[in-house]
Amino acid sequence: MRTVLAELATWWAIAGGALLLVITVVTSANVGAFVISALGIYVEGISGYEDFVRLVISCAALMFFPYCQLRYGHISVRLFTNGWPAVLTRAIDRLWLALTVCITLFLTYWMFIGLLETHADQTSTSILGWLEWPYYIPGLISLILWSAIAAMQLVEGAAESPHGA
Repeated sequence: MRTVLAELATWWAIAGGALLLVITVVTSANVGAFVISALGIYVEGISGYEDFVRLVISCAALMFFPYCQLRYGHISVRLFTNGWPAVLTRAIDRLWLALTVCITLFLTYWMFIGLLETHADQTSTSILGWLEWPYYIPGLISLILWSAIAAMQLVEGAAESPHGA
């Protein structure tokens, strides 16, 4: 199961990176149009740029969290626990893993409710007219994958943790 989750998290983060690359290219093109216009040659900016960036960044932002959890890459403060017994450090790590699972499941629930509401309301972007509810799906996948990885780490125990636990 670890291998499957690791592969999923890795490819999911790569997909998030690809989305960020697309955002960067579109942003560069839009800024380039404004720079050229400032030089006296009128070039129109990308219509709906703000809609596009808002929707795509909402997808990409969460896509890195599962990989970060897999690598124990989240911020942790060891300043106070460095001198503590390993058993206590392990207990704290397991407590935070359990809390992470609970929080990500809580967020998944509420994001799903948001998806249902935006779908029912047929909410769309103001300029492009794109429906917004499909852009909740990558966030839901990210949260579920993040929760699954944290749960796997909790079940395995903190033995894999780089924190000496």
